[in-house]
Amino acid sequence: MAQSKPKTKKDKDIEDLLSKQTTVILDAVGHRLEKQHSSLIAEMDSRFAAQDKRIEERFVAQNIALSAAMENRLAKLEERFMQKLNGLTNTLEKFLQRMTDMEEEFTFMKHDMKRIKAVIREKLGVVLD
Repeated sequence: MAQSKPKTKKDKDIEDLLSKQTTVILDAVGHRLEKQHSSLIAEMDSRFAAQDKRIEERFVAQNIALSAAMENRLAKLEERFMQKLNGLTNTLEKFLQRMTDMEEEFTFMKHDMKRIKAVIREKLGVVLD
């Protein structure tokens, strides 16, 4: 190990100058790093904002596409439902018409039976009940 010599005034002045120079250099480097750090953060923030905007636009486009697809499927489902409902309504109307026709015919037959019974009672004198 080297032994340190007693320092002279000139050595102390040089050491002070080197210390001041080192401080100035470190401050300048620190300031420069802070500037770069700030600009990097600002750049990253703007990139993140741009990325967020692109993602949001994609979500909106995807939502529009999904909404259109769902609306299309619902329209097809509604159309099929209406077709089946119309078919059921037609079948029910035909059934009700047949029932009405049968009821009318039954009423006519009942009336005819009453007339036949009246004729039999009148002509033969037999009561049918």
